[in-house]
Amino acid sequence: QVQLVESGGGLAQAGGSLRLSCAASGRTFSRYAMGWFRQAPGKEREFVASINYSGRYTNYADSAKGRFTISRDNAKNTVYLQMNSLKPEDTAVYYCASYPRTYTYNDNPEYWGQGTQVTVSS
Repeated sequence: QVQLVESGGGLAQAGGSLRLSCAASGRTFSRYAMGWFRQAPGKEREFVASINYSGRYTNYADSAKGRFTISRDNAKNTVYLQMNSLKPEDTAVYYCASYPRTYTYNDNPEYWGQGTQVTVSS
């Protein structure tokens, strides 16, 4: 059974930084692409960033480019999202997701974490 457990959320001021972590278990972590999504109140869940199985290739939503960095440590079965220059509009529940293959292709994530709240004050 695949489990994804996020941590690192909290309260930050605008312009500040947070680093989210997602610890995975239940299958061979290094074989699967991973991603981060977020959902703000009253809005649909949206893509933030993804990373392929090896960590060589990443992809970002326009809102995250230049501010957020996704990375992974396959030895620790963990994916990270470093968020810098935070804005109030980044306030959302952030979800870790695991894809069914080594790259995201056009797949939807297969497994989801429970989410971690990020709140950015102005």
